[in-house]
Amino acid sequence: MSGALPCAELCPLGRSAGRDERFASPPGYLRRLAAVDGEVDETKRNMLKLAAVAGVLGIGVGGAVGGALQYVRPPVVGIGSYPRTQLFDTDGSALTVNRVAGLATTSPPYQGRYNVTTTDDIVFDYPLTNEPNFFLNLYPANGAPPSSSNPGAANVPGGIGPNGSIVAYSAICQHLGCVVPSISYYPPGTCPKTFNGRPFYIHCSCHGSTYDAANAASNLTGPAVLPLPQVVLDVDENGNIFAIGSVGPPVNGHLNTLQGGYSVGLSSQLVKDTPTISCSFPS
Repeated sequence: MSGALPCAELCPLGRSAGRDERFASPPGYLRRLAAVDGEVDETKRNMLKLAAVAGVLGIGVGGAVGGALQYVRPPVVGIGSYPRTQLFDTDGSALTVNRVAGLATTSPPYQGRYNVTTTDDIVFDYPLTNEPNFFLNLYPANGAPPSSSNPGAANVPGGIGPNGSIVAYSAICQHLGCVVPSISYYPPGTCPKTFNGRPFYIHCSCHGSTYDAANAASNLTGPAVLPLPQVVLDVDENGNIFAIGSVGPPVNGHLNTLQGGYSVGLSSQLVKDTPTISCSFPS
C-alpha cells in the first residue's frame, strides 16, 4: 500500500518483523508490563497501598469515635444518700425544740421563737444547696391546745417536738417550680379563705396551688397535683434538730431529691424571707 507507515518502527502492536517482544500479546489479552525505561518502583507501590489502607482505617476509627462521643454525657451532680444535717437558727445558734417552742426559755413558756402565727418565711436548704424548705411550728402561740377559736395544729404527720407540731416541707411549688417567697406559708388571718376549718396553709401566688401544712403538705387546690416533699426531722438527746431525709415525691425540677445540685453538708442555717401574698385561689 503506497504511503503506508513503517509499521516495524511506529506500530509496536503490528505483526512486522523487528517488533518489541513486550508487545507480542494478541489483541484483547491483558499483560502486565514493566516500565519501558525500567522496573516499577515497588517501594512507592507499597507506600501508596499503606496510605490507602490508613485512609480507610482512619475513616472507620473516626466514625467509631464520633459515634461513641454522641453518647458521652456529663456526670450527674448530686449525692448518694441523705446527710444528717444539723439545723441552726437565723442568729447562728443551734436550733432546739425548746428554743422553737419556747419551753422553759421564755415567759410565758409557749411564746417561742416560731409558732403558727409566724409571718416570715423561715427556710433552710436540704439536702442540696438549691432545695429550700419551710421550717414550721404549727402550735398556737399562747400554748393552749388548738381549737376552732385557737388556730393551730398538734400531732401532725411527721411532726416533732413536745406537741408534734414542728415540720418542714419543700419551698418549691410542685406545679411549675416557683420558689419561696412566691410560694409561702400563710398564717391565720393572711387571707379570708379557710380549708377544712383551718385558716393557715402554704399557698403559691404564681398559679394558685395550695397545700395543707398540717397534713403532709397534701394538695388543697390545683393546678399542682403532687404534695410538697416533706423533710424528715430528728432530735438528739440535747434537743438539737437535724434533717435526716425526705419523703414524698421528688423536689420539682429534680430527677430525684438527691440529684441536681450539691450537698448542703452537715449543717444548714435558717434564713428569713418576706412572703409574696396573693389571696387568689382557683375556683
